[in-house]
Amino acid sequence: MTISKAPQAFPRTEYMRRLAVVKSEMARRKVEALVVSNSSNQNYLTGYTARSGYVPQALVVSMDQEEPTFLMREMDAPAALHQTFLEHGKVIGYPESLVGNPNKDGYDAIIDFLHESGLANRAVGLERGVLSAPAVEKFNTRLLDATLVDCTSAVNWIRMVKSELEISVLKEAAAITDAAVARAAEIFRAGVREADAIAEIVSTLARGANGKPGTWIATPYLCSSPRTGTSHITWSDDVFRPGSQINLEIAGVRHGYTAPISRTFSIGQPSDRLRRVHEAQAAGLEAALATICAGRTCGEVAEAANRAVEKFGVKKESRFGYPIGIDWQEQTASIKVGDQTILKPNMTFHVHLGNWAIAEDFGYVISECVRVTESGVEVLTNVPRKLFDLI
Repeated sequence: MTISKAPQAFPRTEYMRRLAVVKSEMARRKVEALVVSNSSNQNYLTGYTARSGYVPQALVVSMDQEEPTFLMREMDAPAALHQTFLEHGKVIGYPESLVGNPNKDGYDAIIDFLHESGLANRAVGLERGVLSAPAVEKFNTRLLDATLVDCTSAVNWIRMVKSELEISVLKEAAAITDAAVARAAEIFRAGVREADAIAEIVSTLARGANGKPGTWIATPYLCSSPRTGTSHITWSDDVFRPGSQINLEIAGVRHGYTAPISRTFSIGQPSDRLRRVHEAQAAGLEAALATICAGRTCGEVAEAANRAVEKFGVKKESRFGYPIGIDWQEQTASIKVGDQTILKPNMTFHVHLGNWAIAEDFGYVISECVRVTESGVEVLTNVPRKLFDLI
């Protein structure tokens, strides 16, 4: 019996549009086949969100084939048939004998497919940056007649400009984010364990908002006093206390599209230091949002935020944000001084004024999920831009 197709996150026409843009970039690079190994890029081109990328898998986009071919572990093939628009013959599972085998693995199956498809003597693009050194060496030694071209970030950069359909899904994710922050404000109280607070937040991230459930749990980050100088840390065994500061960074997810946000909370009266830093970072965030519009550069946004923060005598060493979309970041541009990436309509960013370089035991976070427009910025998240002062 053939597995049924799940409701598709996007229509087939949307995926074909994306593939057409990718093929245009392949033509520009004179690449005839592109081996897509980045899981987020596979999602972008097919709708596949299953977490099977811990073993070799690849989407092969060929200039002379309308649909790409997805090669993966045999046990994962039904998930691809279920989740993606691909026809049955375009999903190929390789045998279990290639899993955990030190001599031959899934990359051999992918390379075999290139040989069998007549692509092994063509120009083949690889996302070298996401491949292990042994995998790259395998492509080099087994594709001696091919011209191998590094296309590590080609699809990532294409993903930066979203379609209106993608923006709609990101807005659904942002609504989930908003609901989870609201729940956090209700449950952050003295005597509550960090783990119990996270359980409530994660429950909201899964249940979703406006009838749209979350489809994945992006790792939530939470730290409370005296650990607020830590950035990418998860919850602990500790309990919130009177006077505790809590830094929270979470994201709602819909079909892989991730809308992050950060907010800082204080149980009881915030310290003068916290109030001063909040004022500085909030001013930096407002300056960044006021600067964002099509035609500006990421560097110009960072400079505006930097000037605003430094007026308060605060210095921020880390970047001021990064592009978002499928998964937490797209690994392309950065909102930092010197980045000349030109902003375009429907680029989406996590504008982050988090600052952890203040002291080892003290930091602060505030951020927004935004969309670039022709004339400015649309903030997709909708949480009060304040320091949450909890009773």
